[in-house]
This record gives sequence, structure tokens and C-alpha cells, in this order.
Amino acid sequence: MTVTLEDLPIRDDLRGQKPYGAPQVPLPIALNVNENTHPIPAEVAEDIADSVARVITDLNRYPDREFTELRESFAEYLGHGLSADQIWAANGSNEVLQHILQAFAGPGRTAFGFAPTYSMYSLLVRGVGSTWIAGTRGSRFELSPEDAARQVRGADPDVVFLCSPNNPTGTPVSLDVVEAVYEASRGIVIVDEAYHEFASADTPSALTLLDGRERLVVSRTMSKAFAFAGARVGYLAADPAVIDALRLVRLPYHLSAVTQAAAVAALRHSETMLRTVADIVEQRDRISATLAALGYDPYESGSNFVLFGGVADPQATWRRLCDEGVLIRDVGIPGHLRVSAGTEEETTAFLDALARIRDE
Repeated sequence: MTVTLEDLPIRDDLRGQKPYGAPQVPLPIALNVNENTHPIPAEVAEDIADSVARVITDLNRYPDREFTELRESFAEYLGHGLSADQIWAANGSNEVLQHILQAFAGPGRTAFGFAPTYSMYSLLVRGVGSTWIAGTRGSRFELSPEDAARQVRGADPDVVFLCSPNNPTGTPVSLDVVEAVYEASRGIVIVDEAYHEFASADTPSALTLLDGRERLVVSRTMSKAFAFAGARVGYLAADPAVIDALRLVRLPYHLSAVTQAAAVAALRHSETMLRTVADIVEQRDRISATLAALGYDPYESGSNFVLFGGVADPQATWRRLCDEGVLIRDVGIPGHLRVSAGTEEETTAFLDALARIRDE
């Protein structure tokens, strides 16, 4: 007899839920999960390989539980006067966020975000037994300080998520929104800056607001700008007391020696690793301009992707692009699709395929 999930004694609040995941289709042009499609430069890859090789002989021993060198490297990279005791890291930014929720959410507590936003937030929240509350955005997915604060006061959550810039819409979030939400809340406020490196150069980070705000957390990832998605390294900056709270819930030795060595090596070459950012931003802006010329409605983006509306049948368009060898993302917003900015060649392939479909 075949057993299904419903036959198992799974938690009641998880019944009927679907796991996170974009379709994995082996197509030549994959622009659906906001990866940095540029490969790691050869000289950096060589240093990473050498660094990993040096720790392999000690894999019989547990890694540094406090990943001290990595935290020091992140503090140096972020700047803003941060020290290692204000830094935390884990296996991707999702685990970083999970640690926060394990420490500050849990059964009987609530977490709040402005929909549409990163779909993993609600899944992580439900995973720790908390209740997810979805707020609303403006007609162009924007947030104003006044409305954001009003919604947070009304919901009174234990944790607030602010995705800046927002995924899947690309919408920038101003610091006055962050300040207003923080003042309106009593709990932890997470500013998820996974795509911050792709914002305009004059866009200030929420890291500038950390001083004196012990409930504020700013999370980042190496998956996007650093082209390090396969390594699974996320990190955050916060008050040292928040870091102490995260130690209470993390698994022992949660960051392997291999992961630590690879990440420290990559951070040594941060300037080289981030050289592709300008190219990606150029392609992002090219996508937006061409989409508008084709009659679609691209939204302002401070990330490495573009959400565009004006799609009469998103599922049909998505399938036709697949037929053309191009994979993008249907994020579930009616009349919209999302595409990641890739290399010049990948971007051209997407735009040419979409133009052909549009002309049919």
C-alpha cells in the first residue's frame, strides 16, 4: 500500500501546505531564481579551492563553533563600524531567518510582512509554529512610512519582515519606512537586504540604523551579488544581545569547516567577486526598457530581477518561453511574470524569445 503525506501524523498546521520551490527545468537559459549567472572568476575559484584543501585534513575534528574568522570577515566587508560580536551566519539567509524566528517567534506568536513578498517568510513562520499575518502594499507595491507603521501597530506582531528591495517585486524600501516600522513595533524588525548590492550606489543600508536599535536585524546573503548560491552562506548584523539569543537555537557546529573556509576566501576577493554587479544592473535596466517598448509594464527594481505586468496569460507565456529554451518565474501575481537579469547573452535570448511570442 502506498502511503501519502496525509496518512502520517504530521502537525495539523502543516497539512495542506506546499513546500517552497521554483520549477527545476533543464533549459539552456535559466533566469527564474535570481541567481548571479556569472561564474566565479578563475583566480578566486583557485584561492577558494586552496583554502578548502587546507581544512580537509582536519575534517575529523569539529569546525570552529563560533566561526570567528568568518564573522570578522563579514564585519570588515560590511563596514559601518561593525564588530564580529554583531555578526551571525548560517547555511543561507533562510537558515539565518529561521534562527531569528526560533528565538523570537514560535507557538502563540505572530510574524508580519507586506504582501506580496518573499514566499519563504510565511513558510518559515509556520515551520516554527507561529501565525503569519500579511499586510498590504500600494498599487505599485510601494510602502509609505505612515501606512506601514499603521499596519504594524494594528497587527502588533512579534516579528516584522521588511524585504529591501522587495522580492518578488524589486521595490526599494526607504529608511524612513524602516524607522517608522521600528517605532511602531515592539518586536524584532528584520530588514532583509539580500539584494542590496544591486541597488543604486547612493542607496543607504539599514545597517546605518543599527546603533541604538537593539530590536533591529539586517540580513544579507552571499548567494546573489557574490555568485555563491551553491555554497549556502547567509549572514546578519544586529546588537550583540541578539547574537546571544541566536546561539540558544542554532544546531551545534552548524557551519562546516568547508563552508567557513570557502566563504572567508571569497570575502578576501570581495572587490573582484562584486565586479559583475554593474553588468547585471546594466542588463536589468536593459530588460526594463525593452519590456516597456514591447508594451509590458515593468516595475521599478533595485534588485537583480524585473517584475513586469501586462501579461494576458502568464502561464501560457511562461510555457511558450520554456519552449524557446528560456526559464523565468511565474510568482503567482495575476498578469505578471518575473525574470532575473543574466549575462548579456542570456538577456538577449530572453528578450528575443519574448518578442517572438509577443508577435505571434
